[in-house]
Amino acid sequence: MDSAAIITRDVLTGSALALALGLLIGVQRGWALRAEPAGHRFAGIRTYALLGLAGGIAGALQAQAASLAFVLLLATAALVVMGYWRSTQKNSSISGTASLAGLITLAAGFLAGSGTFALASALAGITVLVLSQRSRLHHVLRHIDEAEMLAIARFALIALVILPLLPDTPMGPLQAWRPRQLWLVVVLVSGFSFAGYVAVKLLGPARGVLATAAAGSMVSSTAVTASLGGKLRDQAGDPVLLNAGIALASAVMFLRVTVLTGALAPFALASFAAYSVPAMLVSLAATALLLRRHRDDGASGEALVELKNPFDLGPALLLMLLTMALTVAARWVLERYGDAGLATVLAISGTVDVDSAVITMGGLPPGTLSPQVAGLILCAPVVLNTLFKSATLLSLAGRKGWPAVLAMLASIAALGAAVALGW
Repeated sequence: MDSAAIITRDVLTGSALALALGLLIGVQRGWALRAEPAGHRFAGIRTYALLGLAGGIAGALQAQAASLAFVLLLATAALVVMGYWRSTQKNSSISGTASLAGLITLAAGFLAGSGTFALASALAGITVLVLSQRSRLHHVLRHIDEAEMLAIARFALIALVILPLLPDTPMGPLQAWRPRQLWLVVVLVSGFSFAGYVAVKLLGPARGVLATAAAGSMVSSTAVTASLGGKLRDQAGDPVLLNAGIALASAVMFLRVTVLTGALAPFALASFAAYSVPAMLVSLAATALLLRRHRDDGASGEALVELKNPFDLGPALLLMLLTMALTVAARWVLERYGDAGLATVLAISGTVDVDSAVITMGGLPPGTLSPQVAGLILCAPVVLNTLFKSATLLSLAGRKGWPAVLAMLASIAALGAAVALGW
């Protein structure tokens, strides 16, 4: 076997990385078990470093000597298992985490030695992160009740079991429905609902609602509106604060769409920003007014918020049904009017997801639309999306959602005024 063919710069780099990743995991394990007396630890820093190096050597050898690499991996893994078994004979309280961490270290080292540097580093980093969260994870487990555990299980069912099994092929009237995409709406809304529940529980009512609204609307302000609308309906929080969260989600939507336009359709950015920024400022002002009212009412916290029903499918299913109706309408316009109805198609298709309209415009051939016309056309899905969210909120919460509805209508008025002044 030609040693020069084996020892290359990539091999040396991979082996060094494997050793470093093993040391990284070993340092974490050594620090976590620093108070344990001698003989109560399965492995130390040096052992983990050598496990990583052994994996790195096996990864480097696999191309030239696959049998030798397999034997080295198998023998090292067997040593880990045997070492753990012998340690448990002396001390039955030793955790299995150490041996699993050893096997993961071996795997990360193998990936590094075989040249998959990024995956190896990510695997080791995630391992260290999970290992370092031991006390926090145990704290969370001690404070989860039965309703919350059921909510986690139900969300896992709809997101990890049902969603991947659904087909992603067109079906239904005019072939307008894709079951997987429709069910993704349910996953988003119910996921934001549960995330908001957790945020309120960890951060308190005000910060939890606002943090969920701001973060969630970076993905879908429509889903956030439906989620908070369901809480308004169920009286699961201070209505002023929940309305402020919806107004904030609308403001973040204007910001997100403007940034996305700059990235995907930069020719329309200046024109669209002239219309969207005033609407965003009005939404932020409405949020501030509602938060001031929240403070003036003496809303202080937990007395105003009853944490219940962490997993509510009602708003999610309602939004999915509305989405189904809108997608059929968009497909009908496409088939009846073709490309001549571009603005109408963009508006209808963006009613639930404004990003789709921006993506569609970004894919148009250069020169199809002038910048001013393009910015104006993008206003249509934003306006319809805001009206759609208002209708969704009213259907869920009724009069309790009027403050947020008025805030969203005011943002549309600001956008309309900007358009009128611009033209």
